[in-house]
Amino acid sequence: MQHAPIIAPSILAADFSRLGEEIARISTADWVHVDIMDGHFVPNLSFGPDITATVRRLTDQPLDVHLMIEEPERWVERYAEAGAHTLIFHVEATEDHVGLAQKIRGLGVRAAFSLKPGTPIEPYLGDLEHFDEVLVMSVEPGFGGQSFMPEQLNKVRTLRHEIDARGLNTLIEIDGGISESTIARAAEAGCDAFVAGSAVYKAEDPAPMVESLRDLARR
Repeated sequence: MQHAPIIAPSILAADFSRLGEEIARISTADWVHVDIMDGHFVPNLSFGPDITATVRRLTDQPLDVHLMIEEPERWVERYAEAGAHTLIFHVEATEDHVGLAQKIRGLGVRAAFSLKPGTPIEPYLGDLEHFDEVLVMSVEPGFGGQSFMPEQLNKVRTLRHEIDARGLNTLIEIDGGISESTIARAAEAGCDAFVAGSAVYKAEDPAPMVESLRDLARR
């Protein structure tokens, strides 16, 4: 069953020099999406556990932490301690996605996996009961501001069918190029949660933009 839309602005698009103010500007959001990049798994560097812990101190909103890093199993404790509500790792970066999910849940954190656009969803459908969320990338991970890849909605439809057929509670999240012009298509395909970076932070006022995106997804 599809859930009410969850809007999770990515602070990758925020002004890091004014992080407290920037997070306050998205007070209408359901979650705060924190992109972690190591310069190896993706060709870009961003935050680490210390910034994640800072964000935790600045807001009560749940932190949706996306680990775009190699060897995520080495880091999940650090991010759990930093205050993650959900830890999302890439299936391409681990040899035991189910074992890692169990480890994350053992830390008292929601477990999620993500896939790059070129990675098929089918091999992972049988393991969905181990996950609280699946993040479908609708751009290549690593940089903000890329164009939405509509063909990735086929993965969302496949996930929606499987989750509903099995009566699971796993949320489907989408990340990449989500804006006022794309969110309705993603919601129609079956997404529950929507990561939006540029669309929110490039708006004159991010808070009403969050509301607008939620309304478009709901409709």
